[in-house]
Amino acid sequence: MLDPEGSVEHQPASSFPKVLLIPLAMLLAIAALLLAAFSATRQKEPDFYTFKVVNIRGKLVSLEKYRGSVSLVVNVASECGYTDSHYKALQQLQRDLGPYHFNVLAFPCNQFGQQEPDTNKEIESFARKTYGASFPMFSKITVSGAGAIPAYKYLIDSTGEEPTWNFWKYLVDPNGKVVKAWDSTVSVEEIRPHVTELVRKIILKKKDEL
Repeated sequence: MLDPEGSVEHQPASSFPKVLLIPLAMLLAIAALLLAAFSATRQKEPDFYTFKVVNIRGKLVSLEKYRGSVSLVVNVASECGYTDSHYKALQQLQRDLGPYHFNVLAFPCNQFGQQEPDTNKEIESFARKTYGASFPMFSKITVSGAGAIPAYKYLIDSTGEEPTWNFWKYLVDPNGKVVKAWDSTVSVEEIRPHVTELVRKIILKKKDEL
């Protein structure tokens, strides 16, 4: 077909695919970004040490400082029937194995039987003066149900075990993964071998790296 000037009319066939190239390139770029974000999310899968909590002095702290060591996470109470035996045994465990390879991480909780009614300052004073507690202590919290802090929700989700009373114990490995949980009726001495074995592995690994 001739145009008015008598020349052959050129069809804009080649321009149509070029129009499509722009949105296609944009889609590919978005897909690449989404893939990168997904990969980063998978690489940064949360563990216990990725959370932040408030210590007993009211300061926001990262649990990341305990990565590389074993942690025994316990919801403590000052007026429970288990208080005396657990505090004594927890402090002994801290003295024997901590603080470089192991720490008891104590979270006061008034959720069960209203047996931790005092302020953070009073709770800390009680634990330090009565039992010589040298392990890290954190602000009074809720450990189960909808009000549980994220770090405790992670412990519960990881084990399927939710605290139903004071002095519930979660053993966390150096990588922040939960190994096992025990209820209040299980003594600290009964779980000591599990803790000791994890600590022993850390020490052996460090020796191998020397």
